Amino acid sequence: MVRRFIRFVLCLIGVVLIGGAVFYFVTAPDPFPDSHWANLGAPDVANGEKVFWAGGCVSCHATPGAQGDAKLTLAGGLALTSPFGTFHVPNISPDEQAGIGRWTLAQFGNAIKRGVGPNGQHLYPSFPYGSYTRMSDKDVNDLFAYLKTLPKSSNVAPPHELPFPFNIRLALGGWKLLYFNDQPRVVLANADDKVKRGQYLVEGLGHCGECHTPRDFLGGFLRDQWLAGAPNPEGKGRIPDITPGSKSVGSWSEADITNYLQTGFTPDFDSAGGQMVDVQQNIAHLPQSDIEAISAYLKAVPSK
Repeated sequence: MVRRFIRFVLCLIGVVLIGGAVFYFVTAPDPFPDSHWANLGAPDVANGEKVFWAGGCVSCHATPGAQGDAKLTLAGGLALTSPFGTFHVPNISPDEQAGIGRWTLAQFGNAIKRGVGPNGQHLYPSFPYGSYTRMSDKDVNDLFAYLKTLPKSSNVAPPHELPFPFNIRLALGGWKLLYFNDQPRVVLANADDKVKRGQYLVEGLGHCGECHTPRDFLGGFLRDQWLAGAPNPEGKGRIPDITPGSKSVGSWSEADITNYLQTGFTPDFDSAGGQMVDVQQNIAHLPQSDIEAISAYLKAVPSK
């Protein structure tokens, strides 16, 4: 009887160890090799600035409360509250100690598109790499070059405040296995180049779904509810539905959406509020053609 029990325990330990090894192998960080980022050519800094505004970098990484040109100092420090704990946004200025000044393009690109940090660790999806993975390598290269031109900051953000088990980064591999991919959020039949450009901006750079799409209990998108509105992750109010079936913006024309994104004013002369103020101000830096592309895509997505 004792021997059987010992054998059972040993077998159980073996199963656990083998299962853990398989889990780690399947969910280990999976960055692109350095060669993936080689031979991209000289970066286009002017395009990098457009990518910067489309990606909304200042909304999270600028010093909280910064105004005007001070927003370009990406010192971090913003606290993002969530059901999983509080995330503190890092410094991504070109400072060599506190920021990303020593990062290589490969390290930056793998953070953006693979959710893998410079030391090979999984990054938390509070950084929206689940959307940014749709970025082109050229845009990543151009953005990295533009960030290098911005002011340095020595600010060091505090560590995330996450309870167990959310503080276990290894578990993020399982989250990625369930939710992380670079496929289109919606399939649009017969989409023209304008709508395709809007899809790239909304689903990728603009990461609009990060706020406008509801999530399940693990924080993954409800895929059949793309852009259908969601509870405010910070606990106040609700982020609106922005599909054509929306009761609030569904009746807006492409021109109405374009004007709103450029000026912050709705068709009935109300104005953007809450977090959308920063988003609108970022988008307003984009060329007219890109803003119109966003509007065309939002009119093309399925209604909810």
